[in-house]
Amino acid sequence: MATTRGQRLGIWIITGTLAIGTIGGFIAMMVQPSNDAKDQAELKQAQEDYKKATTEWQKKVDAQTAELNKKYYAKFAEFSSRVGAFEAGDVKELGKEDLVEGGGAEVKGDTKFAAYYIGWNAKGEIFDQSINGGKLKAPFAVDGPANTSVIQGWKEGLIGMKIGGVRELTIPADKAYGDRGQGDKIPANSPLKFVVMAIEKPAEIPRPEMPEVIKRYYRSRGLNV
Repeated sequence: MATTRGQRLGIWIITGTLAIGTIGGFIAMMVQPSNDAKDQAELKQAQEDYKKATTEWQKKVDAQTAELNKKYYAKFAEFSSRVGAFEAGDVKELGKEDLVEGGGAEVKGDTKFAAYYIGWNAKGEIFDQSINGGKLKAPFAVDGPANTSVIQGWKEGLIGMKIGGVRELTIPADKAYGDRGQGDKIPANSPLKFVVMAIEKPAEIPRPEMPEVIKRYYRSRGLNV
């Protein structure tokens, strides 16, 4: 039976659509591996660049830490002799004793500075400190005692000391870690002591930003970055 002009046109459209779909699918099969290879190459390059930038950043941080160590180690290390056992039951309120009065600005709630410290429990056991292997680690950054995640004894105890000064804090348990404790050396309801040296906050060395392509890679695997 002869086909009408409209029927012939419809057949051509259907045939053309099928052909385009087949060709498109074939092209997609060829392009997809090419895109994957390109994405992998971009990711690899980003990883290499980020690793290099991070390595350079760490070198700068280490150099800064070494300079600060030269400047402050001898001044701070002598206060290790303050560490010793004390009677836990005698610690009823926050105690502050200035061992060295600094010549810098007075610390207020929003004062930004850096700190070296030694912390110990009633048995005289050091649970954390800035001294490691005869050197000072990078100082602890304080973006204002009121704005920094530290125990209440630090938030209150650092106020009023001066930059360049050294203060000993005697902290009752309720202003330390309370009934939660913190690790083996800080059981629940432990009073603590600290020696803290406040120094000018060193120049910030910005850490390299992780490239977006690497972030996407980790997110695609369910990791938060």
